[in-house]
Amino acid sequence: MPNHIHFLAAPLENVELREIAHSIKSYTAHEANKLLKRNGQFWQHEPFDRYIRNRKHFVNVIEYIENNPVKAGLCAAAEDWKFSSAYYKKEK
Repeated sequence: MPNHIHFLAAPLENVELREIAHSIKSYTAHEANKLLKRNGQFWQHEPFDRYIRNRKHFVNVIEYIENNPVKAGLCAAAEDWKFSSAYYKKEK
């Protein structure tokens, strides 16, 4: 997604989800700003996390994440979005 990310993570013991999100956003913001020849805040401060309750919830979250680019009109099918796990599941 061009303006936000979705990711599914299972934090290790004694690692906070906010630490993982901060690390991802910090690195990607630095690299994107270098490519765009700019500086300053890149990501909007908008934390939203949830705990996965069961396998069905897990599968639904993956489906939601993978179909988000389709919903945004960025591609016709989830597996067409090369920045998604769906892209790597398709038969090549």
